Amino acid sequence: MTVTSRALSAEVVANRRLTPHLTRITVTGPDLHGFGYDGPDHLVRIFLAPAPDVPLTLPDSPDGWWPALKAMPEEVRPVVRNYTVRRFDADRRELDIDFVLHGDGGPASAWAHKAAPGDRIGVLSDGAEYAPPADTDWQLFAGDETALPAIAAAIESLPHDATGLALIECGGTPCEIPIAAPPGVTVHWLHRNGDEPGTSSVIIDTLRALELPPGNPYAFIAGESTMVTTVRRHLCTDLAIAKSRVYFCGYWRRTSA
Repeated sequence: MTVTSRALSAEVVANRRLTPHLTRITVTGPDLHGFGYDGPDHLVRIFLAPAPDVPLTLPDSPDGWWPALKAMPEEVRPVVRNYTVRRFDADRRELDIDFVLHGDGGPASAWAHKAAPGDRIGVLSDGAEYAPPADTDWQLFAGDETALPAIAAAIESLPHDATGLALIECGGTPCEIPIAAPPGVTVHWLHRNGDEPGTSSVIIDTLRALELPPGNPYAFIAGESTMVTTVRRHLCTDLAIAKSRVYFCGYWRRTSA
């Protein structure tokens, strides 16, 4: 397979609502033969038309996509956002991306809410960071809805005899989705109980109350930046887990209104 670092053209073939605030969009196209996929938590940059009445034009230059993007006139320059691949089928050239819906406040959410078969999108493969050391005995996953695609994909990639737990923050029972976890991996759905996203302490409170398994851990922490920082500090400082065994990434940051 030839892997390319340019923006690839794709077409929506399905838009399936998973929960009241999460939708899964499947895209395909001949260009996806060049989409490189490295495994769970693989990042994808998406390119969207800047306005509903403006055709999507993708940046394309031997000097790289970023200089080409910056050189485009503002009125046709696509909107670029980062997401996580939920599933990639190389044989069928199909890519699933899960979008958290939060109204029309963001361009990606607004697009995903209305995306229909035939709509065009650009995608660019951007690598993966999930990499448990070979001597890992058990794994911890923690994150909010924005980290759910990466966490679910990672859990479903684990061997049948894997051990671990996942702490997933969400708005309530309607926001939970099925995850095919191995028998030794427990998924805890932690509800915010009315708190706004980015304001709940439910993940760190639960983590502090848990008795974690013995052995060498590997932790994957992602979601709202403050939550991620708090959880990482607890693991590395309070529990003395080596920093090399904790992957963390702030996908978004809550700001004051």
